[in-house]
Amino acid sequence: QVQLVESGGGLVQPGGSLRLSCAASGRIVSINAMGWYRQAPGKQRELVAAVPSRGSTNYADSVKGQFTISRNNAKNTVPLQMNSLKPENTAVYYCKADLTYFSGSGYNSGDYWGQGTQVTVSS
Repeated sequence: QVQLVESGGGLVQPGGSLRLSCAASGRIVSINAMGWYRQAPGKQRELVAAVPSRGSTNYADSVKGQFTISRNNAKNTVPLQMNSLKPENTAVYYCKADLTYFSGSGYNSGDYWGQGTQVTVSS
């Protein structure tokens, strides 16, 4: 099976920074896109930033210039650096990976999600 484990969330004051990280593990054969989504109370889950295996990264307009996503293909990790945080950045942040893994009896592909990590920006 596959696991995506997020870390790095927490409580931070406005203007502060946090660095989230997500690590994918298991019998992974390949990963296409990896990215971060978030869901605030009463709102739908939305894309924050994503990085494909090839090509340029994609950011939500609301976080451009504020968040930076990167990717370590050797470790199957995708860090998200969040700077100048604002109360409206408060949400549960989820990691997602579009990947293929070997189950022992065959190959399986699809989108896999982490359990989420809470980010709270408040004074």
